[in-house]
Amino acid sequence: MQTAELAPGVIPADAGKLVYLMRLGVRYLIRGEETGGRLAVVEHPLPPHALGAPLHTHAREDEITYVAEGTVGVQIGDEVYTAGPGATIRKPRGIPHAFWNAGDTPARLSEIITPAGFEGYFEEMAAVFAEAHGGLPDPQRAGAVLAKYALDLDFGSVPVLAQRYGLQI
Repeated sequence: MQTAELAPGVIPADAGKLVYLMRLGVRYLIRGEETGGRLAVVEHPLPPHALGAPLHTHAREDEITYVAEGTVGVQIGDEVYTAGPGATIRKPRGIPHAFWNAGDTPARLSEIITPAGFEGYFEEMAAVFAEAHGGLPDPQRAGAVLAKYALDLDFGSVPVLAQRYGLQI
C-alpha cells in the first residue's frame, strides 16, 4: 500500500460529504487515500431512538467510536453497553456488533476505521438505498456491496433490536 502523508489543517464542523443509510448519517472527515490506507474517520449523526446498524461483522477492519453527543447503545458479541459523551467504544473485527441511539436527544459519534477502505461502503450502500426510493433495497445490489466489503449483515436482527430497545427504523 502506498504511503501518504496526512495533510495538516482543520476540518470545519460542517465540512465533508454527508450520506445517509436509512436514519444513520455518515459524514466523511478523513478518507483512506489521505492516510495511505492506514485509517479513515467518519462522523455519524444519529437521531433519537434510531438504529445505527443492525448486527454485523467486519472481516477486515476494526472500528473505534468516540461518543461526542448523546447516549448510544451498543451490542458487541453477547454484551450490551450504554455509552455517553466522552466514552470510547472498541469494535474489533470478527466480532458481531450493532449500535443505536438509546436516548431522547440526537447522538453524534466519531469513528476511526482501521485499516481504511470500508468507508467506501457507506457511499455505495447509500446509493443502493436511494435507488429503492424509500422501499427495500435490491437484494442483489445490496449483496454485492456487502460482499465487496466483506461485511456479514444480520438483517434478522433489525426487528429484534427495534422491539427490544424501542427503536424507530
